[in-house]
Amino acid sequence: MSSAPDAFSAALEDAVARFSSLVRRVGSRYRLSEADVDEVMQEVRIRLWRARSTGSEQIEQLSASYVYRTAASAAIDILRRRRARHAESTVPLEQAELPAPASFDPARGVEESELGEKLARAVEAITPSRRPVVRMYLAGYSREEVAALMGWSEAKTRNLLYRGLADLRERLTEMGLRWETKE
Repeated sequence: MSSAPDAFSAALEDAVARFSSLVRRVGSRYRLSEADVDEVMQEVRIRLWRARSTGSEQIEQLSASYVYRTAASAAIDILRRRRARHAESTVPLEQAELPAPASFDPARGVEESELGEKLARAVEAITPSRRPVVRMYLAGYSREEVAALMGWSEAKTRNLLYRGLADLRERLTEMGLRWETKE
């Protein structure tokens, strides 16, 4: 037995410890539970170990961007597996027994539906270049995620988002919608 595997194992554990906060931030960006973040950590460890066996990466010279991409890929894979398991376990709507909500208010449901329609119309009325950024932001993506997905700089994404949200507020105000803000 040579000491190379032991040296690699020690270097691998050192790298995992060095980048653990980065991997945890990736997990939180994808809104993973603590158990899922631990699974991402294990997946990163496995992927780094496999990269070593192909000779494609020197463990001591890992860059933060490489670990970030590896962690993001692992997080997405976990979400995909969860979605696939959920799809397998779903029951067709015709066979589902759906209990009625205890406090269902039909008037409130109509109001929320109308509000959703007004919001959709307001989003459609803003400048086309700002529309996708605003939609993604309203869907829960962070500015950084939008920039990465769209291939834009952070500055371009920030400017489009802030201007788009200002346009959206203006359109909603024109439609007669008011909201309360905390002061």
